[in-house]
Amino acid sequence: MQYRTLGRTGVQVSTLALGAMNFGAIGRTTQDEATALVDAALEAGINLIDTADMYSDGESEVMVGKAIAGRRDDIVLATKAGMPMGEERNHQGSSRRWLITELDNSLRRLGVDHVDLYQIHRWDPRTSDEETLSALTDLQRAGKIRYFGSSTFPAHRIVQAQWAAHEHHLSRYVTEQPSYSLLQRGIETHVLPVTEQYGLGVLVWSPLASGWLSGAIRAGRDITTSRSAFMPQRFDTTIPSNRARLDAVEQLAKVAEEAGLTLIQLALAFAATHPAVTSALIGPRTLDHLHAQLAAADTVLPADVLDAIDTIVTPGTDLAPDEKFDTPPALLDPSLRRR
Repeated sequence: MQYRTLGRTGVQVSTLALGAMNFGAIGRTTQDEATALVDAALEAGINLIDTADMYSDGESEVMVGKAIAGRRDDIVLATKAGMPMGEERNHQGSSRRWLITELDNSLRRLGVDHVDLYQIHRWDPRTSDEETLSALTDLQRAGKIRYFGSSTFPAHRIVQAQWAAHEHHLSRYVTEQPSYSLLQRGIETHVLPVTEQYGLGVLVWSPLASGWLSGAIRAGRDITTSRSAFMPQRFDTTIPSNRARLDAVEQLAKVAEEAGLTLIQLALAFAATHPAVTSALIGPRTLDHLHAQLAAADTVLPADVLDAIDTIVTPGTDLAPDEKFDTPPALLDPSLRRR
């Protein structure tokens, strides 16, 4: 396992990090299975575990807390808040009121007195940067969080938050957690240059593109992955963007084979190769999945392989742009484009 400094924090984290979204109902994972995954990940050298309050309605945090009991100080523990937690309209977002309440809920579920990295799960257009950063700074000073970061923020919001922190003399986001893979390279255009400019650590999620790069999805085969069962439209190959992904997967699989790698190794090594990326988050449901992904821990892609990838998926290109999670609200809601 390799290690890198998380932004400018001085904290050393593994280049592969364990994402716990599949712990609990989402991945149909039991506590024993989750603990076995954590045990194996830590044994392999992973030292960063990332979860969120909304993963299986808090169940993931509970499972992570039980799995790390007795070894908390050896782990860089990250969680997130901001996505809806129930039907109450104020149980979401990044207001001071909600963040203070929900961090206490997360600490209780995790069974710890602090988290190392607290992340705003999505940009909240209803709440000012000053309000959010002020609350996070107070939670940091109270010792409940060590650092805080953003997740899936568009580039201009990352810049705005950095400015607001400076303008109002508040602590700043030290990390960003965007989606990034061989098939979704859009963040190379704006987000990664901004994170490099401000010295942010970058923890990329979905480096296997929701299973498209797992090796299980190939031309001529029925798509039967767990994700395809509850998000069928994202895997319907009659849709042009999905057809483009399938065509790219076939070409990338050939590149991997010629390089003596699995498609998983190619995908994870690619995500970790960009100089702006600190760690790639993996989200295994089983030990077999984990071991297949850990095989990429020391994989280094030579220049000719990276060049071949660039000819298949152009740098800065998203093959499924409609699946972006950082789209400005005005592009989604017509009323915001009209006086």
